[in-house]
Amino acid sequence: MKLTSHQKNLLDNLGYVFRNEGFFKVSLTHSSMGKTKDTNNQRLEFLGDRVLGLVIAEKLLNDNKEAKEGYLAPQLNSLVKKETCAEVASKVNLGPALIMSRSESSSGGRKKVAILGDAMEAILGAIYLDGGLEKVRKIIYVLWKDAFSSVIEKSFDPKSALQEWAQANEMCLPKYIEKNRSGPAHAPTFCIEVSLKNGMSTVGASSSKRNAEQLAAAALLKLLEENPVGRK
Repeated sequence: MKLTSHQKNLLDNLGYVFRNEGFFKVSLTHSSMGKTKDTNNQRLEFLGDRVLGLVIAEKLLNDNKEAKEGYLAPQLNSLVKKETCAEVASKVNLGPALIMSRSESSSGGRKKVAILGDAMEAILGAIYLDGGLEKVRKIIYVLWKDAFSSVIEKSFDPKSALQEWAQANEMCLPKYIEKNRSGPAHAPTFCIEVSLKNGMSTVGASSSKRNAEQLAAAALLKLLEENPVGRK
């Protein structure tokens, strides 16, 4: 297999040398190049997702000996989610090394979160098959180092926290309403309002409804913290 300069650079960034470079090639091949199981990275992505989950769960358990499942689960979800995998993929410069159709590439495929996240998982699956669990574990520990250091902050879920606050204060669950939608159809901005039975409300705006809701919930939690009158 003849590697491109981008693929050689990716291997250097991964810090791994494949014994079977065929695994590496398949891990980089997007489904736009073909649908058969041996010519794209979908099966390796399936495997890598499970390998990543196992390694991350194992590390969280070892690093938090007394922690309960409710404390660990949000951290696990944050560390294995597609966005985190895509962030790691960007750091190792995975996008330029991908093998994809010209049309997919021209439409921005090398920068799409889903494609980068899937490919990163596929590479982990390939390393697992090529070198075993211990090899891929070491690589995950290195590549996910920054993600581990910020996981407490990033795993905090404002919507869940606000819901728990409302329940603890014997209130109805927070209500989320779309107040406005602006911008072009392909890139809208959502404005979401969240309100509590006590009359307090805040808004959040983002390119996704889910993130707008999270921003609104975070703002209301901050308002509740700053205004004890809003508490029960």
